Amino acid sequence: MAPRSLSRRLDRIFRAGHRPDPGFTLIEIMVVVVILAILATIIVPNVINKPEEARITKAKADIRSIVAALDMYKLDNYQYPTTSQGLKALVVKPSSSPIPPHWHHYLNQIPIDPWGHPYKYLYPGVHGTFDVWTDGPPGSSSHHRVIGNWNLDRSR
Repeated sequence: MAPRSLSRRLDRIFRAGHRPDPGFTLIEIMVVVVILAILATIIVPNVINKPEEARITKAKADIRSIVAALDMYKLDNYQYPTTSQGLKALVVKPSSSPIPPHWHHYLNQIPIDPWGHPYKYLYPGVHGTFDVWTDGPPGSSSHHRVIGNWNLDRSR
């Protein structure tokens, strides 16, 4: 059959309203469902354990940003805030002695750790010049649960 006559016949079929059904077959749908099920069995178990790791990563990032803000505070005011002034000194100018001479906002707000508790601050610190930490995830052993500026690279 010549290509011209085939094209004429197809034109007549499609103009007459005899178009092939453009939907999916049951087999095609089942293949997609099986592929999605296989992917879900591989991916879901790996994603379920990630929220706690994400919280720990967030706590480490928060502590790093607090440490950077404290370092900026010291550069501007020649010393770190006292323990009694606390991390609040990064958000609101301290009114207790020593009053910082060149204070400005170092953080927009005092961050809360991912478990809903405030970060702790001690100056002078036990582990370094100052300590910033959180007790970490509840229920973990006391040896591994504290996340502080002194153990950011070691903790989990």
